[in-house]
Amino acid sequence: MSEYTFKLPDLGEGTVEAEIAEWMVKVGDQVQEEDTICAMLTDKAAVELTSPVSGKVIQVAGEEGDMVTVGTPLIVFSTEGAVEAAEESAAAPEPAKKTEPERPAPTPPAAAQQAPVVNEKVLTSPSIRNHAREAGVDLKRVPGSGPKGRILRADFDAFLANQESGGPAATAKTTTVAPVDEVTEIKVIGLRRKIAERMTQANQEIPHFAYVEEVDVTSLESLREHLNAKKSADQAKITPLAFIGMALARVLKDFPQCNAHYDKERNVILRHRGVHLGIATQTADGLKVPVVTHSETKSLEELADEIRRVSGAARDNSATRDELTGSTITITSLGKIGGIVTTPVINQPEVAIIGVNKAIDRPVVINGQVVVRRMMNLSSSFDHRFVDGYDAAEMIQALKDLLEQPATIFMP
Repeated sequence: MSEYTFKLPDLGEGTVEAEIAEWMVKVGDQVQEEDTICAMLTDKAAVELTSPVSGKVIQVAGEEGDMVTVGTPLIVFSTEGAVEAAEESAAAPEPAKKTEPERPAPTPPAAAQQAPVVNEKVLTSPSIRNHAREAGVDLKRVPGSGPKGRILRADFDAFLANQESGGPAATAKTTTVAPVDEVTEIKVIGLRRKIAERMTQANQEIPHFAYVEEVDVTSLESLREHLNAKKSADQAKITPLAFIGMALARVLKDFPQCNAHYDKERNVILRHRGVHLGIATQTADGLKVPVVTHSETKSLEELADEIRRVSGAARDNSATRDELTGSTITITSLGKIGGIVTTPVINQPEVAIIGVNKAIDRPVVINGQVVVRRMMNLSSSFDHRFVDGYDAAEMIQALKDLLEQPATIFMP
């Protein structure tokens, strides 16, 4: 028997091991060259690997959640069967064709015309597989429009919408209520495990100093609405996050101790001149932090576009490793459900994180008069080992001044 052993390749950036996030094949499966065989998770991103040969899977390195060292066997194929099958196919004589009078092809019944395309070998991303498991969807019934029938997010969303509307691709829905004592066991692997490890490490190692300040964003919202009103319907709008990012880049010139990394191995602080803004982004796989590099050099429009681009790339798993590493300070926002106060956890090795809460209309007192203003809280955390409380408060106050007088954000 001829065997081919595929070893885990170097996935870049000094990676020495990776976690098996998901197997797309199992022992006994017959695969073709370039078929997706698994997704591996590094500290930075999920990477899908494809088969270098055609053959039958006879051994895999472990289960989902197991770690595999670079250069060690990941999967073993029997290639003899694939070669023999190809030779037999080539050697087999063509059966004689019978000559029959042509007949019109029968018209398939309406139900058959509407049946969805069935994917025998499912090609898709780990996040879509996760969504499918949660929704109870058999991905083999989802038509894929990508290369080699790969299921894209748009394909999956369309299939779900068709199900919910009772379309032809819908499966029968049951009304059985699950017992109240039912327990679902979910293995903590992949990105979720990495998030858990990092959150635990950050809380154990970093003494967080929290500082919350309210900001009057009435003028900022007025300016934002004015700028967006000049855009056509097909142009992307400027979000509040772009203003906050631009103001933060300006403020950090005077507070470089907050735009820094702590290298614990060398026990040194690395202050960065460039502001590489991390944008905490919720995805189907968990929280990711794509990066807008050199935010301090970008215009408001450029910053808004780049925030939108990297966030979208994080959500659809198209972000590169470079786009998911290197942030020097992070902004996290819960958007419309932002609450009053949050306690953001610092994204190591950074030393500061800015949390944006929901902006709401509230009555406030100005010059002895009660007026309605648009108010928003900034909930921030700092590594108290390297950023003193006074400096943290001063930085947030400087950021508040710019946001409350937004024209000053653009002054030299």
